[in-house]
Order: sequence, then C-alpha cells, then structure tokens
Amino acid sequence: MERDRQTVIVGAGIGGLVCAIMLAARGARVCVIEKEAGPGGKARQLDVDHVPIDAGPTVFTLRSVFDAVFEAAGTSMEDHLVLRRADVLARHAWGDGSQLDLFADHERSCEAVRQFAGARGEAGFRSFSAEARRIFDILDAPLLRRSKTYPPGLMWRIGLWRVGALLAIRPYESLWKVLHEHFDDPRLIQLFARYTTYCGSSPFLTPATLMLIAHVEAQGVWAIEGGISALAGALEKLARHLGVSIRYDTAAQCIETAGGRISGVTLANGERIAADHVVFNGDPAALAAGMLGPDVTSAVRRVPEKKRSLSALVWLAHARCEGFDLAHHNVFFSSDYPAEFRDIASGRPPSDPTAYVCALDRGSGDTPAGRERFQIIVNAPANGDTHALGTREREQCTNAMLNRLSACGLTLEEPLPHRLVTPEDFSRLFPGTGGALYGRASHGWAASFLRPGSRTAIPGLYCAGGATHPGAGVPMAALSGIQASEALLADQPSTSWFHRRATAGGMSTRSAMTAPMG
Repeated sequence: MERDRQTVIVGAGIGGLVCAIMLAARGARVCVIEKEAGPGGKARQLDVDHVPIDAGPTVFTLRSVFDAVFEAAGTSMEDHLVLRRADVLARHAWGDGSQLDLFADHERSCEAVRQFAGARGEAGFRSFSAEARRIFDILDAPLLRRSKTYPPGLMWRIGLWRVGALLAIRPYESLWKVLHEHFDDPRLIQLFARYTTYCGSSPFLTPATLMLIAHVEAQGVWAIEGGISALAGALEKLARHLGVSIRYDTAAQCIETAGGRISGVTLANGERIAADHVVFNGDPAALAAGMLGPDVTSAVRRVPEKKRSLSALVWLAHARCEGFDLAHHNVFFSSDYPAEFRDIASGRPPSDPTAYVCALDRGSGDTPAGRERFQIIVNAPANGDTHALGTREREQCTNAMLNRLSACGLTLEEPLPHRLVTPEDFSRLFPGTGGALYGRASHGWAASFLRPGSRTAIPGLYCAGGATHPGAGVPMAALSGIQASEALLADQPSTSWFHRRATAGGMSTRSAMTAPMG
C-alpha cells in the first residue's frame, strides 16, 4: 500500500490555484501555502480612500483556458462569475487630439482605422491582423498549450514538412521593424508596438512573433464583475470544494530535498510539511537566488538583472474625472515612444510616459456618477532591489503621468486621492525579481526557450506562474498551472495514489480557435 502522498503548492496566485484544481480534480492531496492574507498573487486588491481597488491584472482574454479549468472540476465559469464581453477592446488617445477605438467586431475595427488613418491605414491593419492570426495559429497548440521545448522540439511539433512555418513566426526581426512593413502612420506603429509591454518587453528588442498578442486580444476581452481578483476568489472556492487545503499568512522559508529529490517545505514559523512534490508558484528567480533555501538554488537558471522584464508604477485612485469619455481600457500615448524605452534602459522611469488607465467601474458599460476607481500603469525599470524612489521622484512621476493624461484630454481631480505602488514595492512582494512583473524579458529570438518550464532540475519540484512558460498574463499563468499539473502527473511511475474523481472535462485545454468564446 503506497503511503498518502502530498503535493505542496507555494503561492496562491492564478497559476498555483489552477494547478491545485487540476490536481485535486484527479484526486490528489494538495496543500497550498500563501504568505499573503488572501488569494490571487498579483491579482489582489488594495484599499484607497476606504475603497478596494484591483491592483493587479485588469485584462481578461482567452476565456477558453478558464472554461476548461472549471469544466475539469465539473462546473462552469457562469456558475461562479458574472462576465460581460466587451464591445470596445480599448480606447487609444494621443496628444494631438486623435482617438481610436478597437472593437470586438473586426470589421468595425477596420472601419475605425480607415476613419482614423485612411485607406492605407486600413489596408495595413488588415495585413497586420492576418499575420498576427497566422503566427498565433502556428504557435497556439504546439507551444502555448504544451510544455516548454527548444527549437528542434518546436519544429517537430509544428511538423517537419512545414519548415516555412518556423520562419513565418518571424523570430529574427524586431516587432518595431516589422510594424513598419504594415503601417506608415506613426500612431498605429506606436499602438501595436505597445502589445509587447503585456509581457514586460520593449518593442525594439522583442521578436515580431509577439504580434500574436494583438490577435489574442482581438479574439475577445471580458469584464469580470468584481475584477480579476473575483476570478482568484472563485478559483480559491473551487479548489476548496475539491478538498484542497489552503493556508494564508503562511510563508515558505525553505524547500527541502532528500536523496536528490523534494522532501518537504519548512515554513517561516518553523513548522515542516512533508511533501513528495512541490509546485513553486512564484518567480523562479527566487529559487535561483537562494530565497527558498540552499537545496533548490540549482533548480533553474539565474536571470541577469539586464534580462529582467519591465516593472511598473501603478497608481490606484478613487477620483472624479472630466474631459475624456473613458472606456473600460484606455491608453494615452506619449509623444516619443523610443524615448520612453531609452529612459527605462537607463534605469529611470520615463519622463514623458505612455499611461494605461483602467476605469474599473466602467466594465459594465455604464458611466459612474461622482468618484470612480482607477488603476493607472506606467512602465518602469525593474530595479526595485537597488533603487528606492524618494518623495521628490514620486512626485515627478505622478506629475508626468497626470501631464500625459491632461495632454490627451483627461483631467483627474486634484489633489488626487491615490496610492502609488513602485518597483521597490513589487520587489518586496515578489522576492528575487527586483520588481520585474513578467519574469525574463522576451528579447531576442531565443527568449521563449530560455524561460523556465514546468519541470526543474530537481525531481519533484515544478514551477507555475507568469514568469514561467508559456509567459505573462492571466490566461498564460493559468496555462502554466495546467502544464505543471500535467508534468507532475506524467512523471509518476504510477498514478494509483490518486483517488480519481468523476469530473467533467479533462486535463487538456481546447484551442482558443475552436473553443466557445462566449
């Protein structure tokens, strides 16, 4: 009779919770430990002006990934969450007074681009959209939805007879360069270059492969009642329903090995939890830096500081606004995009930043009366472990952000009731990162192959989260949790120690191209 084995998941972020659900749905005994007071990891809320405001991800795409997770547990998302598909994907504005909305309806977006930039702009948008979709179609099943691999393995998955497909994903050209093939309007180049910041990277250094992000968003954006933090709460409840034990305010101090494989986790309070498997749902940089003990420093490669992804300055505000008709997601572009990234590369926040504004209370399509909740994001360098912004720098950054909004027509009340989260804060919250929010930057053709995968160099230790394969973002973090669970199961000589449950769905996720999207 085999002993009652246990998996410990360190971190109750999206990836960790999804991994716990997928394992528990197969009958595994799972314990999740989390150093914070609640679930979600980056998907958290903070109080401002006595109002809870989402302080993490705000864009929800690739719904089919989560449909598969809930179905694997014998339920559906609609049983736990209220979702509304957005008509307007995002509203974009520039200092010259021009504005452009992109829509869930592709033809409507094409017409909007034609009105904005003429027939040449529309033709460029159509060709860009087609190429973005083609790249997504090539990589969705063999790369995004499967375990980490290397170029030969990717070529095998794509099909050895499709040699041209590997070049068709354009790994050797920067997105900034390729965008000039589609567009001659600098505003459109700037708009579609911004998608690389979704994975914390510069469009000047990121392969054109990443234009697939634009197609992911074009497939559909949903607003979740209660925000992404409500999704984390729903996943937590589902995990508990399946028998997962979840302990908050419980920090892991050391992940331990014995005989060359995982043996358990020692907590900060001195308690030890025996475990046959550990899934680390945090940035793997913490493992390499020794922040989880000496036994697991060899689990993954270190990420040099210069290879880190972007961090951010995040203002959480509860304020009145005027002068601009806000959508749920809004982008206010700077006058000089290359200058922004030169500032960041030099280690300082941009002096004239592009600002993303999520009007959190407009996800239902209504315009609130009075004060409303905002999350405002500006890209910043991931140097929070070496540089702390002083009072003067914070004021300068806030003024630069407000000036950009004002230049594009949006005015927020002053003084602004807000809370500013900096790279230093993110560095404390996510140890080993310096505040990097997306793991390793996606710079260069090999970046996707250098990102850690589910398996590590230590038997029994797995990784999940936005810093691991397949990458950053809410659905990608969920995919990482699914892949970690699949790797853990596949590595067992016998699965007899799982008491299988009769559940709907399964362990595999359907392609976003074939799954129902609403």
